[in-house]
Amino acid sequence: MRKWILMLAAVPMAAQDLTLILARLDKLESENRELKQEVKQLREIVEGKPSVPERLDVVERRVEEQASAKVEASSRFPITLTGMALFQSFYNTRGANGVDVPTAAAATPGRAAAGATVRQSVIGLRYHGAEALWGGKVSGSLFMDFWDGSTEGASPPFRVRTADFTVNWATRSFSAGIMKPLISPHDPSSMAYVGVSPLTASGNLWRWQPQVRFEQRAGWFKGQAAVMQTAEDLTGAPANLLNNRRRPGLELRGVVGKTWSADRNFEIGVGGHFSESRVGSQSLPSRIFSMDWLITPAPRLSLSGTFFNGENVHHLGALRQSFRVAANGTVNTVHTTGGWAQISIPATNRLTFNWFAGIHDDRDADLNRGQNGRNRSGGGNVMYRVAPNVVLTFEGMQIRSNYIGIANRRMNRYDLSIAYLF
Repeated sequence: MRKWILMLAAVPMAAQDLTLILARLDKLESENRELKQEVKQLREIVEGKPSVPERLDVVERRVEEQASAKVEASSRFPITLTGMALFQSFYNTRGANGVDVPTAAAATPGRAAAGATVRQSVIGLRYHGAEALWGGKVSGSLFMDFWDGSTEGASPPFRVRTADFTVNWATRSFSAGIMKPLISPHDPSSMAYVGVSPLTASGNLWRWQPQVRFEQRAGWFKGQAAVMQTAEDLTGAPANLLNNRRRPGLELRGVVGKTWSADRNFEIGVGGHFSESRVGSQSLPSRIFSMDWLITPAPRLSLSGTFFNGENVHHLGALRQSFRVAANGTVNTVHTTGGWAQISIPATNRLTFNWFAGIHDDRDADLNRGQNGRNRSGGGNVMYRVAPNVVLTFEGMQIRSNYIGIANRRMNRYDLSIAYLF
């Protein structure tokens, strides 16, 4: 009997101890949750990620922008308005000879130039529609700017930059429009050179030309072919030597590439260009071999660039000196080697560093005295996202030009730009 009395007396004490234990467990769990939240906030600060309130603000702004910027076509298919409003200020040293956006150092240095412009702003439309023939998906784009104007306040005209109409199937696609050369698909990252591509005349074959393309994909490989329209320009020679400035050209490119994630991938392409130029009574070949790459081996590193070698390359956006007219009237092609490379490091989600350099090297024996035998450019920029769609950029670049029999010239360029992406 006594034993049962002691057991009954111990029950309230055990219950009280259990209550204390549960209370301590609740407290530890609460402190653990608070600790995890603090660690998460510290990690977001270190990695540069926005906090939850900031992300909510971004989402709300995006929703408002989508509601106010919705564009609807008459056919009821969706169209997206895109592009950027770009304000740019710049300073060029005397080697630019007063040119706003130089691509070579002038043989005869003139005055330095400084100014500001919004002419490199870009307005674009992207569209996609219903299924086409054999289940293909239709999509495309049209991008325009104001670059063809001579200066601010002079009613600069609207210019078409690029455009494409694409039908995409599971393993192949067809495109038609105005595009970059197939054998030179990439561009350096720059806000200073938008009206003309970065490293123009220093290894970047960029000129947008009308063309049709076909692509076939199979696993890691894809084969591409394009029929394009070239634009001949014989600088320094009588215009009557050029017969039929617009001529057809063929481009082929094979690509090996693989994407593992959004920040780990690679693509390496090998291509060729084939066309003929009619100068006077002569037919001059344009033959170009190219290799290009876009490699992201790690989340904080990206490598890109292009190499080319060939003859008569000016019609793809290179130095406009693909022909030499001899004293007896004979016309010969100029052989060229060139290319460019870029290293890009996105240090944080907001801050990116880019370094790039390029060269266009014509064979001196193919040129006349006073022509630009070697044109080199190199520089870098810092891009900082002030907001998710506002980018502040500072860029510095030097251009060096070697004029045969005259002198080596150089110029420096500095840009401060701010872009509103929409």
